[in-house]
Amino acid sequence: MPQHSPFSDGRLLVVAFEGWNDAGEAASGLARRIVEALELTELRELEGERYVDYQFNRPDVGADDEGNRVIKWPRIVLHGPVAGAGAIAPVVGAAGETRSREVYVLVGPEPSRTWRGFTAEIIDLVDVHAIDAIVFVGAMLADVPHTRPISVFVSSENASVRATFEVDKSSYEGPVGILSVLSDAMEHAGLPTLSLWASVPHYVHNAPSPKATLALLDKIEELTDVTVPRGSLLDEASTWEDGIDALAADDEDMAGYITQLEQARDTVDSPEASGEAIAQEFEQYLRKRDGKDGPGPGAAGEGPWRPPAA
Repeated sequence: MPQHSPFSDGRLLVVAFEGWNDAGEAASGLARRIVEALELTELRELEGERYVDYQFNRPDVGADDEGNRVIKWPRIVLHGPVAGAGAIAPVVGAAGETRSREVYVLVGPEPSRTWRGFTAEIIDLVDVHAIDAIVFVGAMLADVPHTRPISVFVSSENASVRATFEVDKSSYEGPVGILSVLSDAMEHAGLPTLSLWASVPHYVHNAPSPKATLALLDKIEELTDVTVPRGSLLDEASTWEDGIDALAADDEDMAGYITQLEQARDTVDSPEASGEAIAQEFEQYLRKRDGKDGPGPGAAGEGPWRPPAA
């Protein structure tokens, strides 16, 4: 982590969306954990009628604290420190000293329409709150075993940021989500950005993945020095892994497939291959997301686990 950079010293915005960009709810889970742990408040709710397709992201009906039935609408919300409260996120410096800084979080369903207008509104919010650096967070389904550490691919469109953090620029070409659109717009606006993508085992796509959320949280702390309490996340990640182990113990095909993934991952993790292999894994995932190789995270019609055809 560089001693001084907008990611270590300035106002930081973390951005995550549910849906296309959010395998295992890992990215949105991270964003909401930061909001809760740092006790951030709602600063601005973006107009849902303008951006959200309620046939795709349907509202829920439920009971409130008084027992009344209420409609809960999908919401895209910017969270941040309470006005006048100053910086609130603990930061541990290179020498072990502790200081504070302001952290903001934008989270909600990925907008379904008016992406250019949405992007312009986010740029305005970034300007209003004097944001210095932005971290975009996503999660992808990948051919990875749940028994190994969750890999996180880090990239940036900013040449200075890439040099500072020694990360790559994605060479992917094809359909993209709102994170890529926002990243491109921020780059043109002169704002430094980092993009983090966690790899989630595709054979457990129907369940939230706290282990992937934990990996993203560890990576954000490594890159920004912002310390977020883990709370119950460590226990949740362990329980998640134990649950999959139990499923595999009763399914020889699944167990055999996981063994194959473990062998492949161990090869990828060799020092001479890890960087290139992880980048290729990320770009392979994005190519799959255009629909040619099957549905992505959260897509309709996903059935129970089965190994891919040889």
